Amino acid sequence: MKKSLCEFLMQIFPKASVAEELRSTYIANCVFNSFLSYTAIMLNIVTIHAIRKTSSLPNTLKTLLLSLAVSDTGVGLLVQPYYISLLIKWLHQNAPGCNTYVAFLTISLSFCVASFLGVVALSVDRFLAIHLHLRYQELVTHKRVVSVVISIWLMSVIFSLVQLWLPFNSYIIIIFILGLLCQLLTTMIYIRLYLTVRRLRNQIQVQQIQQAVQTGEMGNFVSLMKSAVGIFYVYLVFLICYSPYFTSLVALEINGPSFSLKTFSLYSWTVIFLNSSLNPVIYCWKMRPIRHAIMDILRNMAWLRNRSSHLS
Repeated sequence: MKKSLCEFLMQIFPKASVAEELRSTYIANCVFNSFLSYTAIMLNIVTIHAIRKTSSLPNTLKTLLLSLAVSDTGVGLLVQPYYISLLIKWLHQNAPGCNTYVAFLTISLSFCVASFLGVVALSVDRFLAIHLHLRYQELVTHKRVVSVVISIWLMSVIFSLVQLWLPFNSYIIIIFILGLLCQLLTTMIYIRLYLTVRRLRNQIQVQQIQQAVQTGEMGNFVSLMKSAVGIFYVYLVFLICYSPYFTSLVALEINGPSFSLKTFSLYSWTVIFLNSSLNPVIYCWKMRPIRHAIMDILRNMAWLRNRSSHLS
């Protein structure tokens, strides 16, 4: 089993003999990842603090967003520095051993699977919030969401370790099937979400004539709809960032390794890591409470910096 995994990894990662041809690619990816690692860590740390401070967000949504932000922080803190170290070794024509590649793949998979399942869980949560409406708080409790988050992280770690024992061909098939099922589920959720939003909007428009202003129904609905749209953008950007890598795997399987494909594959890893820096930007752009909290944090940081400079 380990031999087949090593063969696969040696196939997708470049060899020391092509160091000169890929030199510019290694340098470019080192620069990009050094910058993106810093932005992923800093933006997500600020976002975590902002989410914790935002009292207007329900605890269930805050817990799921915090889990996703933690996985994005882990990518910037652990996965990208590891990838940079591989790029530097390739640049100096030092071919890492199989165990180094296996460790990189295991760590990367842990955080990537946690991010993917976190996005799916957020999509399901926003669907239930709009679909169940008044029954949402009764059925989707904070304790249940915490259990879901713990399960997501346990499944991510287990799933990344399973590759060490399963035949790698079987593992790839399992990844493909589970990933496809989760994507179909999430796509169906957003289709149902769109239909539910349209139906509820019509109902509220009728109620608004009579009592919506008094009950605050419209304001609550608009808030739910905006949060659902924000999570949809997170899901869409996730798919866009991960698509190049899976495209490279399919092309590698069909055409075999080539210089252009190796170059494309190296950049596709960087695009995956870019996702961890983009998620906080989407929260700030599409979720007003988080945006206001982040602006308050930045203002306080600027005020403290100015104060310390005056004192010194």
